[in-house]
Amino acid sequence: MRALVLLCCFVASLLLPGQTEEAEDVSEEVPMRDRSHIEKTLMLNEDKPVDDYSVVLQRLRKIYHSSIKPLEQSYKYNELRQHEITDGEITSKPMVLFLGPWSVGKSTMINYLLGLENTRYQLYTGAEPTTSEFTVLMHGPKLKTIEGIVMAADSARSFSPLEKFGQNFLEKLIGIEVPHKLLERVTFVDTPGIIENRKQQERGYPFNDVCQWFIDRADLIFVVFDPTKLDVGLELEMLFRQLKGRESQIRIILNKADNLATQMLMRVYGALFWSLAPLINVTEPPRVYVSSFWPQDYKPDTHRDLFLKEEISLLEDLNQVIENRLENKIAFIRQHAIRVRIHALLVDRYLQTYKDKMTFFSDGELVFKDIVEDPDKFYIFKTILAKTNVSKFDLPNREAYKDFFGINPISSFKLLSQQCSYMGGCFLEKIERAITQELPGLLGSLGLGKNPGALNCDKTGCGETPKNRYKKH
Repeated sequence: MRALVLLCCFVASLLLPGQTEEAEDVSEEVPMRDRSHIEKTLMLNEDKPVDDYSVVLQRLRKIYHSSIKPLEQSYKYNELRQHEITDGEITSKPMVLFLGPWSVGKSTMINYLLGLENTRYQLYTGAEPTTSEFTVLMHGPKLKTIEGIVMAADSARSFSPLEKFGQNFLEKLIGIEVPHKLLERVTFVDTPGIIENRKQQERGYPFNDVCQWFIDRADLIFVVFDPTKLDVGLELEMLFRQLKGRESQIRIILNKADNLATQMLMRVYGALFWSLAPLINVTEPPRVYVSSFWPQDYKPDTHRDLFLKEEISLLEDLNQVIENRLENKIAFIRQHAIRVRIHALLVDRYLQTYKDKMTFFSDGELVFKDIVEDPDKFYIFKTILAKTNVSKFDLPNREAYKDFFGINPISSFKLLSQQCSYMGGCFLEKIERAITQELPGLLGSLGLGKNPGALNCDKTGCGETPKNRYKKH
């Protein structure tokens, strides 16, 4: 027994010093990275007030309500594209969207950019999948959490269209107001990580449709990877399909790069491009940033200068989006107007062809079914290209109109020539004037440094104060 006690004491004497050293290592503070380059690049220390764009945005709202929305509503464009533009969306700040697999550092990156680590504002992070909600970080006078159902009900914000995704999704939507200077000029959206072994129905809401809604409205899209998650599964492949056409907004981020030695980093960089090459069918690939976006200092014996330059380049990219806020907003509304015009021209062509083929003894349903099933037989799309200044690359999918006319009878529409009034003019002429004159003129006035005069919104209602249905009066 005595020998056993002596043996135990001897083992304890061996373990205790190591445990003490380990405790000292844990208590030792991890060196933190200098944040001065973030504040300098994003101009967070400057005391200049936030620019007031209310006059320009009021004029943009007026153009939309008076020249674009009438044709959009008359030909039910929202039922084709599922993209309704609200006043809140027109006046909203630039949106930066973070996408990517789970636990690659999306939430940590947001905490780092905003300096929220070790504060009560920080987003929860961890090695396991931690973000199960769509989290919208906005500016506010104090820390405040807003439930998704309230965000969707408040038309002062740009999130009211999200109600269409159902109550299960609204329970997974959360807004956080933070008194941070960067959020005065931009909105960050953190998303749930992609988990390849999870089926869509297990989320309880249409995850891909929700992602598409945010993608369509994002000014900058960060797709984040880390060296351990480079594989491409079905959910990530679907995500890149949704990103098609938005390549100019996409930035690929290879995070946690200081965990790798030089040779291994080169291999991982090549493997990332190998995995993404089949998904990005463009001549010029998206910009890839290689660094480690978190507050702790870079690990020793790594490419500190390279990682710092990459980080500054990303911050300059972000700052450029913020500076070009109005230009991007006007260009977005103009692009929307072009799509609405093309849709109206196509519906008008379908309707005109239907009227031409109808006789006294014809079955209207069969006649129109024949037209919808084979529009090329009746030169629907070719006529639009021949008689209007529409690019063939802007034409929507023919199959989409089968579904569109399946729920919208052709008899519910009027010809474009009949969409005119003595006082209001013609819908087509108004939207073409907005595309060719009004919106380019507004954009040109920004480039010349002019201050467009305020216009009266009494007739259009674009100057109404948005109402919150959940707010007590």
